[in-house]
Amino acid sequence: MAIRYELSDAAWDLVADLFMETRRTGRPRGDDRLMLNGVLWVLRSGAAWRDMPEHFGPWSTVYQRFRDWRNRGTFDQMLKRLHVKLNEQGLIDLQTWMIDSTAVRATRASSGAGKKGADEPSDHALGRSRGGLTTKIHMLCDANGVPLRFLLPGGQASDIAYAQPLLDEVCIPSLRGRPRKRCRWLLADKVYAAEALRRYCDHYRIQPVIPLRTMKRKPKPGLPRLFDRPKYRQRNIIERMFGWLKENRRIVTRFDKLAKSFAAMVSLACAMRCLRQHFSYIA
Repeated sequence: MAIRYELSDAAWDLVADLFMETRRTGRPRGDDRLMLNGVLWVLRSGAAWRDMPEHFGPWSTVYQRFRDWRNRGTFDQMLKRLHVKLNEQGLIDLQTWMIDSTAVRATRASSGAGKKGADEPSDHALGRSRGGLTTKIHMLCDANGVPLRFLLPGGQASDIAYAQPLLDEVCIPSLRGRPRKRCRWLLADKVYAAEALRRYCDHYRIQPVIPLRTMKRKPKPGLPRLFDRPKYRQRNIIERMFGWLKENRRIVTRFDKLAKSFAAMVSLACAMRCLRQHFSYIA
């Protein structure tokens, strides 16, 4: 029976070794590809794990496999591998990057979790904002709409506070040479028009394409503050990329109690975006 959102044979061959595990003792391990397709069904449908179709087997088995992959960082490894593939094909724009954020409404069921491990933030990346209980996805993507890096703070966090930490964590791997960590142009809206970010860009020879705020300011030292309006029009790419990610209903609304579970779902959604870019190119 054909199920929507399943990985194709070519896509599975590309990432299969990350998800497969050889077991010499105990019960035979359930089919990893089927388990991953079950996780993808939850990602796209936004349904509860218990509502998973019987086609994927026991829901508890799929959920346990998701937890194992989450704890091992498998979804992050999948995204990193696809970055290498896209970079080798020249499908990642290393010159023009853009930064933005989007708020994700969280359900009441996603709150109230206890502290779970050293890597889990105490607030579980949940905060109160005008929209109620929310999580923010701070994202950096390239001019082709390829997601490069994201951070998950609470919904009340300001955008500018996470701009530099997000840029510092970018690392585009390559099979040849050093990984790429900086771009030539950085596109952002007025929310990011802070002098600290402009000095940061000056330090790394990045040209910020950020509109100035309406208030009058005295000229500051550093690189010329030229605003490239035609270049700025490319910023709608990250808005469209957010729209694509939010077609995954597990992303448009947060149901996960733990930040690391929600982050795993965002990583998987970003990886699926990269897979789409990869196979669109080779087709």
